[in-house]
Amino acid sequence: MFKGLCAFPLTPLVGESIDLDAVEQLVARACHAGVQSIGALGSTGNYAYLSRAERRQVLQISVQAAGTTPVLAGVGALRVRDVLLAVEDAQEVGAKALLLAPMSYQRLTEQEVFELYRHVAEQSSVPVIVYDNPGTTGFTFSDELHARIAHLDHVTGVKIPPPARGTAVERITDLRALLPVEHSIGISGDWMAAEALSAGCDVWYSAIAGVLPAWALELTQRALSNENSAAQHASARLDEVWELFRSHGSLRVVSALAEELRLISQDTLPLPLQGVDEATRTVLRSAMERAGLFDEAS
Repeated sequence: MFKGLCAFPLTPLVGESIDLDAVEQLVARACHAGVQSIGALGSTGNYAYLSRAERRQVLQISVQAAGTTPVLAGVGALRVRDVLLAVEDAQEVGAKALLLAPMSYQRLTEQEVFELYRHVAEQSSVPVIVYDNPGTTGFTFSDELHARIAHLDHVTGVKIPPPARGTAVERITDLRALLPVEHSIGISGDWMAAEALSAGCDVWYSAIAGVLPAWALELTQRALSNENSAAQHASARLDEVWELFRSHGSLRVVSALAEELRLISQDTLPLPLQGVDEATRTVLRSAMERAGLFDEAS
């Protein structure tokens, strides 16, 4: 569950209602491709914009569609009370692990973030993964805080943001020295997956794998098999797409990718979020054609 490829499906909306059929199809498609786990209600899954009831619906459909593939559930919220309710729901519907990011409106201190994880660790009966996503949450973990949280019961791994190119080995080595031996380290930031997996990360928590699971799985397998050149080559095919990720955000670009591949309908992001504009979509469509992604998804 904490090795290989974890695919993060979208949670598309039609108007103000979740397109549960699309959720089911995206999850089933990723599992059919052979991903090791599903990351439901991650940032790509719009968890922060959904009510408790909506989150539970998405998790129920995801667990059912995933079959024997384990589902990791995003449980972040502004208040500890609401996080714990999300933890309760996730465990009741059959999620096998929790993904927890420190959401905030008021900027959080390190002690406040530690207390958040302590509360969840005390209430959880399944593994907890620290969701380190400063670009979205605005909170930057120190390595010392990672080490403190890692020694809480049930905390078994961390999802780290992408390090700068050429620094993955150093970053992962330094972090691993602070964590328990059995801890998993996962990479996000899809453009850095090949380098980070080759450098020692255990798992790729991937936005694009929710749309292109077979392609992402092949890259993952090559990187974890020390076929580093092949993995880097596979990633380089999508350099133009990665550039759009960095400039427009992975959620907007992955949503547009899924729309172009006819996996979801148009305009599925929760307001006030909006998809990429037509000029950017034209750039994306051309990049997809040059990378062969329309053929890849067929």
